[in-house]
Amino acid sequence: MRKSLSKLEILKKKSEIDNAFKLGKSASRRGIKLIVAPNKLNYNRIIVIPIKHYGNAVERNRIRRRIKEIWRKEKEKFISGNDFIFLVYPGKVFESKILEKTILDLCYEQGIYLDK
Repeated sequence: MRKSLSKLEILKKKSEIDNAFKLGKSASRRGIKLIVAPNKLNYNRIIVIPIKHYGNAVERNRIRRRIKEIWRKEKEKFISGNDFIFLVYPGKVFESKILEKTILDLCYEQGIYLDK
């Protein structure tokens, strides 16, 4: 079983990211913000953006990996056809279970997570 995201599942192009910021709905909790925008595809895409001054490169990459792993494990429970942008702010260090609960709560609040 493949444990990484496919290339189709990663939001990469600047124009698509800008469009998601413009058209997306947002929800936030302390230290993390989720923006969800429709993408007219039959699959979801994700990007994790640690905000400027979020630790060093090791910490930025670690939080990206952790959020992508949570999303990868739960992606079957999301409504298809959306772009997900996770903005992570400095100052709040999450334990794994708290981070997972926060992310799933944000997705449920947006109405895109089916299991609650």
